[in-house]
Amino acid sequence: MSRKTAKASLAAIAAGIFVIFSSVDGSGANAQAADSATPAQSAEIALTDEIVPASAAAEEPVTVSQPVVQPLPQDDTAEDRPSVRVASSLHELVAHTEVSEQLSEEMQCLAGAVYFESRGEPLDGQLAVAQVIINRAESRQFPASYCSVVYQRSQFSFVKNGAMPQIRTSSNAWRKARAIARIAHEGMWDSKAADSLYFHAKYVRPGWANKKIARATIDSHIFYR
Repeated sequence: MSRKTAKASLAAIAAGIFVIFSSVDGSGANAQAADSATPAQSAEIALTDEIVPASAAAEEPVTVSQPVVQPLPQDDTAEDRPSVRVASSLHELVAHTEVSEQLSEEMQCLAGAVYFESRGEPLDGQLAVAQVIINRAESRQFPASYCSVVYQRSQFSFVKNGAMPQIRTSSNAWRKARAIARIAHEGMWDSKAADSLYFHAKYVRPGWANKKIARATIDSHIFYR
C-alpha cells in the first residue's frame, strides 16, 4: 500500500469516528440540558408536557367582590302593551282608553248602538249592551257582524228605516261610547252581562223574557241568555 493510499484510509477512518461521536452527542442533548438544569427549570420543562388551552393559560385569576346580576328579559304583560291598560275600575279604563275619531264601519255600528241604547246608563250598563251585540255576532242564531246585528229588523228601537240617527260626535257621551266599544271588542274588561244575547228595559215585560235565563240587572236594563 502506498503512503498516499494509507493517508486516505486514515482520513476516512478519522471522519467516520467523528460522525459517530457527533451523533452520540446530538441524541443526548435534551437529557444533558435536563440534567444540568436547576430544580425550578426542571419543573418548568416538565409542565410543558401538559396541553393547556391558550385562553386558560393566559387568563389571570378574577376575584368577584359583588354578586353578578343580569337583567331579566321583560315580559310582554298588559303593562307593556299600549292597547291594553291595567285599571282599578271600568271608569278609569274608559278615561285612559285611546279612541280614534275615524272608526271602521263595524266599530261605528257597535259604538252607535252603545250611544243610542245606553248613553244615559252607567258604564257597566253601556259595556253590557256592547257585550250583547258582540255575543250575537259570535252566535249562529244571529248575523255574523256588528252592523248586521244592529240593523237586523225589529231588534233595536233606535234604528229607523234601516238607518242610525245622527250622532253628536262632539259630545262626551260619544267619546265614552267609542271607548266602551273598543274595550268590549278587545275584551279589556269583563262584563256582568257575560254570555247574554237579549236585554230589555225594566219598565217593559216582553213575552219572550219568561223563556230566557236572566244573567244580570244593571241599572234600568235586564240581560238574558
